[in-house]
Amino acid sequence: MSLSVHVFALGPDGVRRVLDVPEGCSDLAGFERWRTEVWGSEVVRALGARFFPTLADADLWVEPDQVPAFLRECALLRENRGRIAAGTRPARTVGEHQDRISVRLAHIEDAARRARAMGGGVVIR
Repeated sequence: MSLSVHVFALGPDGVRRVLDVPEGCSDLAGFERWRTEVWGSEVVRALGARFFPTLADADLWVEPDQVPAFLRECALLRENRGRIAAGTRPARTVGEHQDRISVRLAHIEDAARRARAMGGGVVIR
């Protein structure tokens, strides 16, 4: 099972409507076990992340007004991806793990930028 990232829009009634992933984009946000092993890991928490660790216990819903802060947290994780890769359990080498984190983080950042552009939010589930 895999985690997926999507953009959602708020309807006039306040109901969240998850949008389809545009062609040419990916929704892959990591393996299901990454909820605790990567995004919710102690190393990510130690960096001061507050959004990603939520995934250890539940799906992550980033409301439209939180997207700028979420993008800053993504940048923090990107800057520290080597530390995250070394501090979590890589399936292969630390370098390969770092590359996988970088690719999945790029998908998440792409979704967050799309959400910001349209006034929507982000969900990882």
